[in-house]
Amino acid sequence: MQTPLFTWHRSHGAKIVPFAGWDMPLHYHTGALSEHHLVRRAAGLFDISHMGRLEFRGADAAGALDYLVTSDILGLSEGLSAYGLLCREDGTTIDDVFVYRFPDRFLVVVNAANRDRDVVWMRDKLADLDGDTQFADRSDELSMIALQGPDALRIADGLSDGAAGRIPRFGCKIISIGGISAICGRTGYTGEDGVELFPEAGDVEPLWNACFEYAEKNSVELGPCGLAARDSLRFEPGFHLYGHELTNDTTPVEARLKWACHFDRSFIGRDAILARSEEGPKRRLATVVMEDRAVPREGYRVLDGQGQPVGEVVSGMYAPTADCYAANIYVEPGLSKVGSTVVIDVRGREKRAKVIKRPLYTPRYKGE
Repeated sequence: MQTPLFTWHRSHGAKIVPFAGWDMPLHYHTGALSEHHLVRRAAGLFDISHMGRLEFRGADAAGALDYLVTSDILGLSEGLSAYGLLCREDGTTIDDVFVYRFPDRFLVVVNAANRDRDVVWMRDKLADLDGDTQFADRSDELSMIALQGPDALRIADGLSDGAAGRIPRFGCKIISIGGISAICGRTGYTGEDGVELFPEAGDVEPLWNACFEYAEKNSVELGPCGLAARDSLRFEPGFHLYGHELTNDTTPVEARLKWACHFDRSFIGRDAILARSEEGPKRRLATVVMEDRAVPREGYRVLDGQGQPVGEVVSGMYAPTADCYAANIYVEPGLSKVGSTVVIDVRGREKRAKVIKRPLYTPRYKGE
Protein backbone atom coordinates (compact mmCIF):
# COMPACT_ATOMS: atom_id res chain seq x y z
CA MET A 1 0.00 0.00 0.00
CA GLN A 2 1.05 3.60 -0.59
CA THR A 3 0.13 6.82 1.20
CA PRO A 4 -1.12 9.82 -0.81
CA LEU A 5 2.41 11.28 -0.47
CA PHE A 6 4.20 8.29 -1.99
CA THR A 7 4.94 10.00 -5.32
CA TRP A 8 6.31 13.03 -3.46
CA HIS A 9 8.64 10.84 -1.40
CA ARG A 10 9.97 9.01 -4.44
CA SER A 11 10.49 12.18 -6.45
CA HIS A 12 12.43 13.74 -3.55
CA GLY A 13 14.97 10.96 -3.24
CA ALA A 14 13.53 8.90 -0.42
CA LYS A 15 14.78 5.37 0.10
CA ILE A 16 11.51 3.42 0.07
CA VAL A 17 11.15 0.26 2.17
CA PRO A 18 8.24 -2.04 3.04
CA PHE A 19 6.79 -1.48 6.51
CA ALA A 20 3.62 -3.10 7.89
CA GLY A 21 2.34 -3.60 4.34
CA TRP A 22 3.14 -0.03 3.28
CA ASP A 23 5.82 1.46 1.01
CA MET A 24 7.35 4.07 3.30
CA PRO A 25 10.36 6.41 3.25
CA LEU A 26 13.21 5.11 5.41
CA HIS A 27 15.27 8.27 4.93
CA TYR A 28 16.07 10.93 2.34
CA HIS A 29 19.36 11.97 0.72
CA THR A 30 20.82 13.58 3.87
CA GLY A 31 20.46 10.32 5.81
CA ALA A 32 18.71 9.23 9.01
CA LEU A 33 21.34 10.69 11.36
CA SER A 34 20.99 14.13 9.81
CA GLU A 35 17.19 13.90 10.02
CA HIS A 36 17.37 12.96 13.70
CA HIS A 37 19.53 15.98 14.54
CA LEU A 38 17.33 18.24 12.41
CA VAL A 39 14.28 17.41 14.53
CA ARG A 40 16.19 17.98 17.77
CA ARG A 41 17.58 21.27 16.39
CA ALA A 42 14.83 22.77 14.23
CA ALA A 43 11.91 20.91 12.61
CA GLY A 44 11.14 17.78 10.63
CA LEU A 45 8.04 16.64 8.73
CA PHE A 46 6.91 13.01 8.81
CA ASP A 47 4.35 11.18 6.69
CA ILE A 48 2.60 8.85 9.14
CA SER A 49 -0.50 8.13 7.09
CA HIS A 50 0.23 4.41 7.45
CA MET A 51 -1.13 4.61 11.01
CA GLY A 52 -4.75 3.64 11.59
CA ARG A 53 -7.43 6.23 12.39
CA LEU A 54 -10.64 4.95 13.95
CA GLU A 55 -13.69 7.06 14.79
CA PHE A 56 -16.23 6.59 17.57
CA ARG A 57 -19.49 8.52 17.70
CA GLY A 58 -22.76 8.28 19.62
CA ALA A 59 -24.18 8.95 23.07
CA ASP A 60 -22.41 5.92 24.57
CA ALA A 61 -19.10 6.19 22.71
CA ALA A 62 -17.24 7.52 25.77
CA GLY A 63 -18.40 4.64 27.95
CA ALA A 64 -17.56 2.07 25.28
CA LEU A 65 -14.04 3.42 24.83
CA ASP A 66 -13.61 3.66 28.59
CA TYR A 67 -14.14 -0.11 28.69
CA LEU A 68 -11.92 -0.89 25.69
CA VAL A 69 -8.96 1.32 26.65
CA THR A 70 -6.90 1.20 29.87
CA SER A 71 -6.86 4.99 30.33
CA ASP A 72 -9.67 7.10 31.78
CA ILE A 73 -11.70 8.05 28.71
CA LEU A 74 -14.86 9.06 30.58
CA GLY A 75 -12.75 11.54 32.55
CA LEU A 76 -11.00 12.88 29.45
CA SER A 77 -12.06 16.47 28.79
CA GLU A 78 -13.14 17.62 25.34
CA GLY A 79 -10.20 19.00 23.42
CA LEU A 80 -7.64 16.71 25.08
CA SER A 81 -6.00 13.39 24.23
CA ALA A 82 -4.73 10.40 26.19
CA TYR A 83 -2.34 7.51 25.70
CA GLY A 84 -3.70 4.07 26.53
CA LEU A 85 -3.59 0.37 25.78
CA LEU A 86 -5.93 -2.23 24.34
CA CYS A 87 -5.60 -5.36 26.45
CA ARG A 88 -7.07 -8.85 26.40
CA GLU A 89 -8.84 -10.37 29.39
CA ASP A 90 -5.53 -11.95 30.47
CA GLY A 91 -3.86 -8.53 30.55
CA THR A 92 -1.65 -8.99 27.49
CA THR A 93 -1.42 -6.08 25.08
CA ILE A 94 -3.15 -5.92 21.70
CA ASP A 95 -1.91 -2.42 20.86
CA ASP A 96 -1.06 0.98 22.29
CA VAL A 97 -3.21 3.87 21.11
CA PHE A 98 -3.80 7.60 21.32
CA VAL A 99 -7.36 8.80 21.92
CA TYR A 100 -8.43 12.32 20.93
CA ARG A 101 -11.73 13.65 22.31
CA PHE A 102 -13.86 16.17 20.39
CA PRO A 103 -17.35 17.50 21.22
CA ASP A 104 -19.03 15.11 18.78
CA ARG A 105 -16.61 12.18 18.44
CA PHE A 106 -13.44 10.39 19.42
CA LEU A 107 -10.50 9.69 17.12
CA VAL A 108 -8.32 6.70 18.04
CA VAL A 109 -4.91 6.32 16.40
CA VAL A 110 -3.59 2.74 16.25
CA ASN A 111 -0.41 1.17 14.92
CA ALA A 112 -0.24 0.38 11.22
CA ALA A 113 0.66 -3.28 11.68
CA ASN A 114 -2.25 -3.80 14.08
CA ARG A 115 -4.96 -1.81 12.31
CA ASP A 116 -6.93 -4.73 10.84
CA ARG A 117 -6.68 -6.77 14.04
CA ASP A 118 -7.69 -3.80 16.17
CA VAL A 119 -10.74 -3.12 14.00
CA VAL A 120 -11.93 -6.74 14.25
CA TRP A 121 -11.33 -6.82 18.02
CA MET A 122 -13.13 -3.51 18.61
CA ARG A 123 -16.12 -4.48 16.49
CA ASP A 124 -16.38 -7.76 18.35
CA LYS A 125 -16.26 -6.10 21.77
CA LEU A 126 -18.68 -3.34 20.78
CA ALA A 127 -21.18 -5.98 19.66
CA ASP A 128 -21.32 -7.20 23.26
CA LEU A 129 -22.11 -3.74 24.63
CA ASP A 130 -25.50 -2.10 24.76
CA GLY A 131 -25.93 1.51 23.77
CA ASP A 132 -25.48 4.02 21.01
CA THR A 133 -21.93 3.76 19.62
CA GLN A 134 -21.04 4.14 15.94
CA PHE A 135 -17.61 2.88 14.92
CA ALA A 136 -15.85 3.57 11.61
CA ASP A 137 -12.36 2.98 10.20
CA ARG A 138 -11.44 6.33 8.64
CA SER A 139 -7.82 5.45 7.87
CA ASP A 140 -8.30 5.74 4.10
CA GLU A 141 -10.22 9.02 4.32
CA LEU A 142 -7.96 10.88 6.76
CA SER A 143 -4.23 11.29 6.29
CA MET A 144 -1.75 11.98 9.07
CA ILE A 145 1.49 13.97 9.11
CA ALA A 146 3.68 15.05 12.02
CA LEU A 147 5.50 18.38 12.24
CA GLN A 148 8.02 18.05 15.08
CA GLY A 149 10.89 19.99 16.62
CA PRO A 150 11.68 23.24 18.46
CA ASP A 151 10.63 25.32 15.44
CA ALA A 152 7.59 23.21 14.50
CA LEU A 153 5.11 25.52 16.24
CA ARG A 154 6.57 28.52 14.44
CA ILE A 155 5.61 26.91 11.14
CA ALA A 156 2.25 25.62 12.34
CA ASP A 157 1.36 28.98 13.90
CA GLY A 158 2.39 30.84 10.77
CA LEU A 159 0.04 28.68 8.69
CA SER A 160 -2.85 28.86 11.17
CA ASP A 161 -2.77 32.46 12.45
CA GLY A 162 -1.54 31.17 15.80
CA ALA A 163 -4.31 28.59 16.26
CA ALA A 164 -1.93 25.64 16.57
CA GLY A 165 0.10 27.22 19.36
CA ARG A 166 -3.02 28.01 21.37
CA ILE A 167 -3.74 24.29 21.68
CA PRO A 168 -2.25 23.02 24.97
CA ARG A 169 0.18 20.12 25.09
CA PHE A 170 -1.84 16.92 24.44
CA GLY A 171 -4.75 19.07 23.31
CA CYS A 172 -6.62 18.71 20.01
CA LYS A 173 -8.83 20.90 17.85
CA ILE A 174 -10.06 21.26 14.29
CA ILE A 175 -8.28 24.29 12.80
CA SER A 176 -7.60 25.92 9.46
CA ILE A 177 -3.93 25.48 8.63
CA GLY A 178 -2.48 26.46 5.29
CA GLY A 179 -6.04 27.19 4.20
CA ILE A 180 -7.00 23.57 4.87
CA SER A 181 -9.33 22.25 7.57
CA ALA A 182 -7.56 19.60 9.64
CA ILE A 183 -7.59 18.00 13.06
CA CYS A 184 -4.55 19.28 14.94
CA GLY A 185 -3.17 17.39 17.93
CA ARG A 186 -0.39 18.92 20.06
CA THR A 187 1.13 15.46 20.21
CA GLY A 188 4.05 13.54 18.75
CA TYR A 189 6.45 10.61 18.99
CA THR A 190 9.82 12.36 19.04
CA GLY A 191 10.29 13.93 22.48
CA GLU A 192 9.96 17.38 20.91
CA ASP A 193 7.09 19.83 20.78
CA GLY A 194 5.04 19.95 17.62
CA VAL A 195 1.76 18.87 16.08
CA GLU A 196 0.19 15.90 14.38
CA LEU A 197 -2.20 16.92 11.60
CA PHE A 198 -5.12 14.95 10.19
CA PRO A 199 -6.34 16.46 6.90
CA GLU A 200 -8.61 14.74 4.43
CA ALA A 201 -6.54 12.47 2.18
CA GLY A 202 -7.01 14.75 -0.83
CA ASP A 203 -5.67 17.73 1.14
CA VAL A 204 -2.54 16.20 2.61
CA GLU A 205 -0.13 17.02 -0.22
CA PRO A 206 -1.15 20.71 -0.40
CA LEU A 207 -0.74 20.95 3.39
CA TRP A 208 2.61 19.10 3.24
CA ASN A 209 3.85 21.51 0.58
CA ALA A 210 2.52 24.51 2.47
CA CYS A 211 4.74 23.60 5.43
CA PHE A 212 7.85 23.61 3.24
CA GLU A 213 6.85 26.78 1.43
CA TYR A 214 6.29 28.65 4.70
CA ALA A 215 9.58 27.39 6.13
CA GLU A 216 11.56 28.45 3.06
CA LYS A 217 9.89 31.86 2.87
CA ASN A 218 10.50 32.55 6.58
CA SER A 219 14.00 31.01 6.83
CA VAL A 220 12.94 28.17 9.13
CA GLU A 221 14.99 24.99 8.77
CA LEU A 222 12.66 22.12 7.85
CA GLY A 223 13.21 18.80 6.13
CA PRO A 224 11.33 15.58 5.41
CA CYS A 225 12.08 12.68 7.74
CA GLY A 226 11.65 8.93 7.39
CA LEU A 227 11.06 5.87 9.53
CA ALA A 228 14.68 5.49 10.66
CA ALA A 229 14.83 8.91 12.30
CA ARG A 230 11.37 8.40 13.76
CA ASP A 231 12.64 5.24 15.46
CA SER A 232 15.74 6.81 17.00
CA LEU A 233 13.78 9.90 18.03
CA ARG A 234 11.16 7.80 19.86
CA PHE A 235 13.81 5.50 21.36
CA GLU A 236 15.72 8.22 23.22
CA PRO A 237 12.74 9.55 25.25
CA GLY A 238 11.65 5.98 26.02
CA PHE A 239 8.50 5.71 23.91
CA HIS A 240 7.34 2.15 23.23
CA LEU A 241 7.08 0.60 19.77
CA TYR A 242 4.63 -2.24 19.34
CA GLY A 243 6.39 -5.41 18.26
CA HIS A 244 9.41 -4.42 20.36
CA GLU A 245 8.78 -3.02 23.86
CA LEU A 246 5.18 -4.18 23.59
CA THR A 247 4.09 -7.53 22.18
CA ASN A 248 1.23 -10.02 22.25
CA ASP A 249 2.56 -11.64 25.43
CA THR A 250 3.49 -8.44 27.30
CA THR A 251 1.34 -6.84 29.99
CA PRO A 252 1.62 -3.20 31.14
CA VAL A 253 3.37 -4.46 34.28
CA GLU A 254 6.43 -5.81 32.47
CA ALA A 255 6.45 -2.85 30.08
CA ARG A 256 6.43 -0.21 32.85
CA LEU A 257 3.10 1.13 31.60
CA LYS A 258 0.94 0.76 34.69
CA TRP A 259 0.74 4.57 34.67
CA ALA A 260 -1.41 4.24 31.52
CA CYS A 261 -3.91 2.04 33.38
CA HIS A 262 -6.57 3.70 35.54
CA PHE A 263 -7.69 0.95 37.90
CA ASP A 264 -10.52 2.87 39.58
CA ARG A 265 -12.85 1.83 36.73
CA SER A 266 -13.52 -1.33 34.79
CA PHE A 267 -11.68 -2.05 31.55
CA ILE A 268 -10.79 -5.21 29.67
CA GLY A 269 -7.82 -6.89 31.34
CA ARG A 270 -7.97 -4.83 34.56
CA ASP A 271 -8.14 -7.72 37.03
CA ALA A 272 -5.41 -9.72 35.28
CA ILE A 273 -3.07 -6.72 35.22
CA LEU A 274 -3.63 -6.11 38.93
CA ALA A 275 -2.98 -9.79 39.66
CA ARG A 276 0.25 -9.72 37.63
CA SER A 277 1.35 -6.63 39.53
CA GLU A 278 0.69 -8.24 42.89
CA GLU A 279 2.48 -11.49 42.08
CA GLY A 280 5.38 -9.67 40.43
CA PRO A 281 6.52 -9.98 36.81
CA LYS A 282 9.03 -12.60 35.72
CA ARG A 283 10.75 -10.05 33.48
CA ARG A 284 10.86 -6.28 33.24
CA LEU A 285 11.79 -3.61 30.73
CA ALA A 286 15.08 -1.78 31.28
CA THR A 287 17.34 0.53 29.29
CA VAL A 288 21.06 -0.09 29.07
CA VAL A 289 24.01 1.85 27.72
CA MET A 290 26.89 -0.15 26.28
CA GLU A 291 30.12 0.03 28.26
CA ASP A 292 31.98 -1.98 25.63
CA ARG A 293 31.78 -0.65 22.09
CA ALA A 294 29.14 -2.63 20.20
CA VAL A 295 25.76 -2.20 18.53
CA PRO A 296 23.06 -4.10 20.49
CA ARG A 297 20.53 -5.38 17.98
CA GLU A 298 16.99 -6.64 18.47
CA GLY A 299 16.96 -10.33 19.36
CA TYR A 300 20.45 -10.44 20.88
CA ARG A 301 20.61 -12.45 24.11
CA VAL A 302 21.19 -10.75 27.45
CA LEU A 303 23.43 -12.69 29.87
CA ASP A 304 24.22 -12.38 33.55
CA GLY A 305 27.73 -12.26 35.02
CA GLN A 306 28.03 -16.03 34.76
CA GLY A 307 27.11 -16.10 31.10
CA GLN A 308 23.60 -17.45 31.67
CA PRO A 309 20.74 -16.13 29.49
CA VAL A 310 18.49 -13.76 31.45
CA GLY A 311 16.68 -11.84 28.72
CA GLU A 312 16.86 -10.30 25.27
CA VAL A 313 17.23 -7.02 23.42
CA VAL A 314 13.94 -5.67 22.03
CA SER A 315 15.29 -2.38 20.60
CA GLY A 316 18.91 -1.36 20.15
CA MET A 317 20.77 1.32 18.24
CA TYR A 318 23.09 4.29 18.28
CA ALA A 319 21.29 7.10 20.15
CA PRO A 320 22.44 10.28 18.33
CA THR A 321 21.45 12.92 20.91
CA ALA A 322 22.82 10.91 23.83
CA ASP A 323 25.83 9.90 21.69
CA CYS A 324 25.94 6.32 22.89
CA TYR A 325 24.97 2.81 21.89
CA ALA A 326 21.97 1.75 23.92
CA ALA A 327 19.21 -0.82 24.08
CA ASN A 328 15.88 -1.61 25.64
CA ILE A 329 15.96 -5.08 27.13
CA TYR A 330 13.67 -7.45 28.99
CA VAL A 331 15.44 -9.14 31.89
CA GLU A 332 14.75 -10.76 35.22
CA PRO A 333 13.41 -8.08 37.61
CA GLY A 334 16.50 -8.08 39.80
CA LEU A 335 18.68 -7.10 36.86
CA SER A 336 16.36 -4.30 35.73
CA LYS A 337 17.45 -2.02 38.58
CA VAL A 338 19.48 1.09 37.76
CA GLY A 339 23.20 0.37 38.07
CA SER A 340 22.96 -3.34 37.30
CA THR A 341 25.50 -4.73 34.86
CA VAL A 342 24.55 -7.22 32.17
CA VAL A 343 26.25 -8.72 29.15
CA ILE A 344 24.94 -8.56 25.59
CA ASP A 345 25.83 -11.47 23.33
CA VAL A 346 26.85 -9.60 20.16
CA ARG A 347 27.39 -12.28 17.51
CA GLY A 348 29.17 -14.54 19.97
CA ARG A 349 31.12 -11.80 21.74
CA GLU A 350 30.20 -10.75 25.26
CA LYS A 351 29.83 -6.98 25.59
CA ARG A 352 29.12 -5.27 28.92
CA ALA A 353 26.21 -2.87 29.41
CA LYS A 354 24.84 -0.97 32.40
CA VAL A 355 21.21 -0.34 33.30
CA ILE A 356 20.49 3.40 33.46
CA LYS A 357 17.63 5.53 34.67
CA ARG A 358 15.12 5.95 31.85
CA PRO A 359 14.89 7.84 29.58
CA LEU A 360 18.05 8.70 27.65
CA TYR A 361 16.50 12.01 26.60
CA THR A 362 13.96 14.00 28.59
CA PRO A 363 11.19 15.30 26.30
CA ARG A 364 11.71 19.01 25.78
CA TYR A 365 8.09 19.84 26.64
CA LYS A 366 8.52 18.27 30.11
CA GLY A 367 10.40 21.43 31.12
CA GLU A 368 7.48 23.71 30.23
